[in-house]
Amino acid sequence: MFKTPIQIECDAMWGEISNSLDCELETQVRRALLEHNRCCARCKAVFEGTSNVVALMRDSRAFEVPDGFSQRLYRRLNVVTAMHGVDEIQ
Repeated sequence: MFKTPIQIECDAMWGEISNSLDCELETQVRRALLEHNRCCARCKAVFEGTSNVVALMRDSRAFEVPDGFSQRLYRRLNVVTAMHGVDEIQ
């Protein structure tokens, strides 16, 4: 028996990126995400970019960042997220 395919919007897709990269999506949601990425260049770019960053961070040959980088990164993330009405990142 075949289930009706589900459709996924950009906001929902972005919310599922982490689950997708962690292989924690139900089959139907994973298919919807892949189909959405085939049709939406913006979401495909976000997904692929996030996937690349995760792959870099998992690499055993990880690089060392300059002193103060983490503080500058969190400061910048907090500015950007505040602009979008998101709580501060700790």
